[in-house]
Amino acid sequence: MSQALKNIKTYLEEKNRRKQIISCAPGRADFLNTHQDYKGLPVIPIAINLYTYIGVIRESDQFTVTSLTLSRERTDYVDTFPCNNPPLDNRNKWFGNYLRSVIKALNKYKSIKLEKGLEIVIDSDIPLGSGLASSAALEVSFTTLLNYWFCLGLNKKEIAEISFLAENTIMRIPCGRLDQYSSAIGGAILINPNPPVQVEKLPLENIHLVIVDSGIRHSVSEIHPIRQREINIGLQELLNLDLPSNIKEKIGNHYYDTKWREIKIEQIEKYLDKINSISQKRIMFTFLMQEYTDIAIKIIRNEKLTSKEFQKIGYHKDKLTMLGIIMNKQHELLRDYYDVSLPEIEKIRNAMLNAGALGVKISGAGMGGSLIALIRKKKDANKIIEKAIENGASQGWYIKISEGPKIIS
Repeated sequence: MSQALKNIKTYLEEKNRRKQIISCAPGRADFLNTHQDYKGLPVIPIAINLYTYIGVIRESDQFTVTSLTLSRERTDYVDTFPCNNPPLDNRNKWFGNYLRSVIKALNKYKSIKLEKGLEIVIDSDIPLGSGLASSAALEVSFTTLLNYWFCLGLNKKEIAEISFLAENTIMRIPCGRLDQYSSAIGGAILINPNPPVQVEKLPLENIHLVIVDSGIRHSVSEIHPIRQREINIGLQELLNLDLPSNIKEKIGNHYYDTKWREIKIEQIEKYLDKINSISQKRIMFTFLMQEYTDIAIKIIRNEKLTSKEFQKIGYHKDKLTMLGIIMNKQHELLRDYYDVSLPEIEKIRNAMLNAGALGVKISGAGMGGSLIALIRKKKDANKIIEKAIENGASQGWYIKISEGPKIIS
């Protein structure tokens, strides 16, 4: 039993709650195609066995939320708000807004009105700002709890979508659907994020993974808008060039309305030299990341690679080796073409590779947060985590793939 779950259970016992109702939802690791979901491109996340837990104390006429996570940080940790259409709090990065937004999303997009509120308590295994989707796990755990307690009848995809709309549309945080869908559906999945969202379970249950937390904190809201703006500038510069009509018609004014999958890198590469160098890197990143992801999907599905695809990753019969190479290639793109790594991150990553990891890459937005590593055997995990911590990481875990959110009673 995790420490966070123990804390919730102890808290409920102190409140004389002998019959305990606790929801939990997993964090997620970015396995492949990081920074692509908000462009509508397919991504491969993995739900991990680090959870956010929410325990019910009692029904009430309003919502009262106590965060044990924040109480340990000696900051404001209690929020109170009405059962329906709660206003967002103007405090910077206020934790209660993630819950308030879930209720507003239920009100607005599902026309669901709650007759009662709840007094609840929250704790989490997932470090805040670690690139492991702590906010999505909170949203999904809360939506799962409301769905159970008030018999709302939502399926997993609806829980994911409500959680996404809460953060993206109501809180206006420029995230894609990656985090919420991974947490709500569980497992290793391929998400095609443009509506209608398509999800495919991938056979990766038996792989061995390590995650380490760099201890360097970051925020999606501080990274995504900048990279999105840099892409938009490049797209607008491309549209001002004398492009062939069959290419120009596929380029939008924004990162989200460009038909990336319908453009070949060979068709556009020579025109990228004519736009500003930063946007050129961001757009090249988008195409190159997708190329490696397409190869990885074929490997995972046990499909035959072409000779051109083998040339990009080398000739290997071992599936794990090939996936490790692709993870490393994608990290290098994140570092060199998207500029979201740091010297401290590189030091930790190199130590993990030298300790035997097959592939190591940034998980999440970057500029801190966590690294995910593919390893050959479980017994390799401790050495890799130890070397990461020796080189600056704050903590690490051998990770199992989670089945998704659930109710513990």
